[in-house]
Amino acid sequence: MKVTVVGAGNVGATCADVLAHKEIANEIVLLDIKEGFAEGKALDIWQTSPINQYDSRTIGSTNDYSKTANSDVVVITSGLPRKPGMSRDDLIATNAGIVKMVTENVVKHSPNAKIICVSNPLDVMTYCTYLTAKIDRSKVFGMAGVLDTARYRAFLATELGVSPKDIQAVLMGGHGDTMVPLPRYTTVAGIPVTELISKEKLDEIIERTKFGGGEIVKLLGTSAWYAPGAAAAQMVEAIIRDQKRVFPVCAWLDGEYGMKDIFLGVPVILGKDGIEKIIELDLNDEEKAMLNESAEAVRNVMAVLDSMNVDA
Repeated sequence: MKVTVVGAGNVGATCADVLAHKEIANEIVLLDIKEGFAEGKALDIWQTSPINQYDSRTIGSTNDYSKTANSDVVVITSGLPRKPGMSRDDLIATNAGIVKMVTENVVKHSPNAKIICVSNPLDVMTYCTYLTAKIDRSKVFGMAGVLDTARYRAFLATELGVSPKDIQAVLMGGHGDTMVPLPRYTTVAGIPVTELISKEKLDEIIERTKFGGGEIVKLLGTSAWYAPGAAAAQMVEAIIRDQKRVFPVCAWLDGEYGMKDIFLGVPVILGKDGIEKIIELDLNDEEKAMLNESAEAVRNVMAVLDSMNVDA
């Protein structure tokens, strides 16, 4: 099996490192536009193989997509961070151009690959990938919910003094402050979390989760990479090993939850064919209202991309 990670920055390199250590693919190609950067990262990762006892081979490439040919899964992490003075629309325009170019090359060399978008702004860059790839919606999706639920579960584990392994959670909607954590579907070893924690404290944790990325930026001065990279790798593993994992994923909706033509975070079954099923939860009125509000925010950003005619 072969996996390509486009973008050898912190997130992409972390993803490739996790994939290699867990021997999820025989070959992992790390590609970047910066001369020698991916080659150096890939070589560094490969040199840990005798220490960490694994066989997966990491290969670096400077913008040579022929080395990515016939990949089973491609993870796109390319894009620039938002800089001072840069508007949201400027960021979308810049990163859409990058993601479009990357996607065109990916599809040219690996037409059957499943594509996971990690680039920001996540929801709209996944949309850009889908418009450019022109392949089935089950094969193009975004990584957001796996990361967001990981943060949510980690915060809960700290507060409750329990293992994060025992916490299961569902989170829906857009990636950002309009995300919709669902306490009704959050459990600790099968016990509803609402029986173990006060509503006030749970609400605090939900708010912290919504701004989890911003908290990291304030502390580090840059975006997170360990958790996002590991989250993308977990999605790759579910596909390569056909695990049928239930994950919250940024998926293209075609009537599910009463919505069409939008990329939104929803629970899905992830396996060898990509998104094998979108799970429709029976949301109550409050949850539906929050999801609709989140969807409206995502549509507004998608409209910005539409006005740019990226897929023309």
